[in-house]
Amino acid sequence: MDRASILTLLARRPFEPLKIQLSGGESFEIRHPEDAALGKSGLVIVDPETDQLVICALLHITSVRTSVAA
Repeated sequence: MDRASILTLLARRPFEPLKIQLSGGESFEIRHPEDAALGKSGLVIVDPETDQLVICALLHITSVRTSVAA
């Protein structure tokens, strides 16, 4: 997945929750745009309930789904 596409999805208003699927089979949800930070080659996702950080290389993001149940 390319950086520009993810940036577009994170900037949409109203924001739609996202589900990020990685090449290793893991998936992570972004329920609010403030829960993610996009860098040059990676995406940092924060789980606001646990404060757990996940760093995903853009190279390993295989798909991004919108309309994840909130």
